[in-house]
Amino acid sequence: MEVSPSASVPAGLPAGNPVTAALFHSDQGGHEQVLLCQDRPSGLKAVIALHSTALGPALGGTRFHAYAGSADPEQSAVLDALNLARGMSYKNALAGLDHGGGKAVIIGDPEQLKSEALLRAYGRFVASLGGRYVTACDVGTYVQDMDVVAQECRWTTGRSPENGGAGDSSVLTAFGVFQGMRASAQHLWGAPTLRGRLVGVAGVGKVGKHLVDHLLQDGARVVVTDVREESVRAVLAAHPGAPLTAAADTPTLLRTEGLDVYAPCALGGALDDETVAALSARIVCGAANNQLAHPGVEKDLADRGILYAPDYVVNAGGVIQVADEFNGFDFTRAKAKAAQILDTTTSIFERAAADGVPPAAAADRLAEQRMGL
Repeated sequence: MEVSPSASVPAGLPAGNPVTAALFHSDQGGHEQVLLCQDRPSGLKAVIALHSTALGPALGGTRFHAYAGSADPEQSAVLDALNLARGMSYKNALAGLDHGGGKAVIIGDPEQLKSEALLRAYGRFVASLGGRYVTACDVGTYVQDMDVVAQECRWTTGRSPENGGAGDSSVLTAFGVFQGMRASAQHLWGAPTLRGRLVGVAGVGKVGKHLVDHLLQDGARVVVTDVREESVRAVLAAHPGAPLTAAADTPTLLRTEGLDVYAPCALGGALDDETVAALSARIVCGAANNQLAHPGVEKDLADRGILYAPDYVVNAGGVIQVADEFNGFDFTRAKAKAAQILDTTTSIFERAAADGVPPAAAADRLAEQRMGL
């Protein structure tokens, strides 16, 4: 079932529903197309959202998530896909890529539901869009999953090197976040380094663990937390003797004495009213998508003197990596492009200061200029 600008509202999504409100009536809407996918034999339920193809085919990852805490998981998945797809349009524009923004969500617990049949069914739905959407990995999906999807769909990136792909995109995602953090340090403290600073990383999964590597190599002190205890144990074990500790949870991490930088690297909505009020760090720069829980949080951060590096700017390294597959993947070339995130972040801070707006607003303006919005 498909929802597009020329389609009527499907049954079950009446006017006033949060989904249709977000799609057609929100100032942050403007999505070109939404595809609702179901394959009963495999148990697949998925949402593919295309926000914009103005700069080229929409590019964005596939999230596999259960939305278990939601009263309506399917509705939550659609709203999540819409928000993430819009973020990808802005991310790809500021990364200098010839791609628009899209995102997909497979609904369910990947540890219970994921199968070859489900991934292949999903690949057929992506293929049905005829190249308007190019997919890749995201939370809950991995390189080996993209290899399966690619058996049904040639518009698949983030595949394994053995299958002509770029491999794990979290490598350059973390590298790009580190470049954004260096730009933040330069802007606030006058030098592009985290040496001697205390950095809190919330979420040490695919991206966060690589970010910890960069920070320790740069001479930072690091405190980490994650909802998965095994992820914390793995990071601690990988760096014996390093200035690396663990916090019980995110609220505890936020209250860590002397915290200089907070890096949210898990799911979105990490920066809400409660979190901002508790923050003692001077910089927020992390890998999570859609960190601002609601409009106005960026101003609250600025009012408190906290420098926020817009998430979709600094976490663009992964999409830069997978986009390079279209040119015959070259890691050195992709890393050089991801290194430019430092300069892009710096230019956003300068634009924000000149315009008297928060960095998030300055980033939006620059992206919208490129997209012609």
